[in-house]
Amino acid sequence: MKKRSVAALTAALAVAPLLAAGVPGQRAMAAESGADGSSSRAGSTVLRGIDLDTVTIPELQARMRRGDLTSSQLTLAYLQRVKTVDPKINAVLRTSPTALSQALASDVRHRLGKVRGPLDGIPVLLKDNVNTRDMPTTAGSLALAGSPPTTDADLVTRLRAAGAVILGKANMSEWANFRAAKPTSGWSAVGGQTHNPYVLDRNPCGSSSGSAAALAASLAQVAIGTETDGSIVCPAGMNGVVGHKPSLGLVSQSGVVPISAEQDTAGPMARNVIDTALTLSVISGADTAGTDAAFGLTAATQPAGLRGKRIGLWRLPSLGPDVDALMTRTASRLRAAGAQVIEVTPPYQARLAELEFPALLSEFHRDIDTYLSSRNGPRDLAALIEFNRTRPAEQTCFSGQELFELALAAPSTTDPRYQAMRAELDDLSRRSIDETMAAHHLDAIASPTNPPAWTTDCSRGDNDVIPSSTPAAVSGYPSLSVPAGFVGELPVGLLLMSGNHQDARLLALGAAVEQRLDAWRAPRYLPSLPSGTAG
Repeated sequence: MKKRSVAALTAALAVAPLLAAGVPGQRAMAAESGADGSSSRAGSTVLRGIDLDTVTIPELQARMRRGDLTSSQLTLAYLQRVKTVDPKINAVLRTSPTALSQALASDVRHRLGKVRGPLDGIPVLLKDNVNTRDMPTTAGSLALAGSPPTTDADLVTRLRAAGAVILGKANMSEWANFRAAKPTSGWSAVGGQTHNPYVLDRNPCGSSSGSAAALAASLAQVAIGTETDGSIVCPAGMNGVVGHKPSLGLVSQSGVVPISAEQDTAGPMARNVIDTALTLSVISGADTAGTDAAFGLTAATQPAGLRGKRIGLWRLPSLGPDVDALMTRTASRLRAAGAQVIEVTPPYQARLAELEFPALLSEFHRDIDTYLSSRNGPRDLAALIEFNRTRPAEQTCFSGQELFELALAAPSTTDPRYQAMRAELDDLSRRSIDETMAAHHLDAIASPTNPPAWTTDCSRGDNDVIPSSTPAAVSGYPSLSVPAGFVGELPVGLLLMSGNHQDARLLALGAAVEQRLDAWRAPRYLPSLPSGTAG
């Protein structure tokens, strides 16, 4: 009951103001051409006069209510884009064989006036660590590439009940980047390497890499990612889309391949904040309490905008001078809209970095053993390690499984040493946000989500020391990445974080920031950048 009431509050507070806020006014213009006036498209994104790059779920639902559009037409358009565009970026592992029949069923509901909610008929991609009974769920590993799970994840059950079209599965970093000491984000033995749509030899970041890259390329309307620390928000930032890491417990983790029950959460990703909030309302179970608001039939609560908002800017100059300069420009634009921007440095970050990884090792061993016991294939972590040793295909990008081996030897979660670490982590991570917000009377803390995307290199691995996601990830508090701008051709996100279960207010603030920054532009699928180019 308590989770249900929190979810309902999230929907009521978040969705109505976002619908009124709209999306940045220059998006349609930006989608038409690149910076040099050339076409920015890879295949048409226009369907019956609708620009798939910029259209929102409420606009699509309005069209379907009028009979100007069907879910079948929308689903076919996205399936066609997967066929023609995805070979450039390799973000979609598979499409559902039932996607069109799901869309046809939605069309019938629309004709009969029995629409189930804001996602009825809307195509959704799932990260490939989210269980589906009718498609493989592999976490990128050949160890799970056999028969599908016997049941859907809870969040998939909610999506199906809401009428969403499960379009398919997105590639991901194998085992959510928790296998090797130096993994390469976007690579899995099952799916190969996903590429950043903005510059194809650059990395998509994080384990929800396929979900974010697919959205940037307009291969689905929304997607589901998962995060332990950074794996929703960093891919969102690096691929120029929106990603929300919900408060821990708001979205059920049942049926999602785990790293740590203390930090894991699934969350929504989209090309705008409105669609992100509507998707959260469904996967958290809040849509039943806020259907009218979700459809925009009632939007009495007008967005307050940024005037009078107090935002703490955590600069993180370690991400480079180009990102720091972008943060300076971002702060100026927020101030011009009436916000007060105060520079802050959340405390305890060095200690959090010291404690988080050892705690995750113990939690991973516990939680992956439980998950593997429910699937065909290796039944525990020890068997999984042995599987990887004997499969050359699991070693084609990087061969290491150092994190698996460390987890196997880590203290049990019943060990007092582990319990002391997790207790200190929980305390310091919450205080790092709570004390900073209280000291400066903040509505949110903002920081750069990511550096410009690094080149993908299996021999080197990722260049991803990005501390901004850690306070919210470890504390279980919400965070939200919205596009902030570009360093050359490469997107950078602005990460917003706030207090526990403040998801609704954070999304409303994110919509106002998104509208003010108006930073989105369509990718151009450049093969590389000239030597010496910024980014």
